[in-house]
Amino acid sequence: MAGHNHGHTPAAWTGVTIAFIGFCVAGAFTVAASPLGFWAGIVIIALGGVVGMAMRAAGLGMPKAQPVRPQPAVQSQTQAQAQTQS
Repeated sequence: MAGHNHGHTPAAWTGVTIAFIGFCVAGAFTVAASPLGFWAGIVIIALGGVVGMAMRAAGLGMPKAQPVRPQPAVQSQTQAQAQTQS
């Protein structure tokens, strides 16, 4: 996992932070029994997703994966066995 950069981008951090604030707002207004505030929190959560996707489209997210090219074999299996027996 250390070689991967999964989620460690400005787009991911910003989107998650905005969504977290939305969850806090929605939770607080749920306890306060205020439907309008709850739905405002839900809108903030959705806004976090939109902002994250917009930032990703602007180049602040993970780069698109490059196609993997097959690597040529360095030595054949019989050559490797012959070297280990010597």
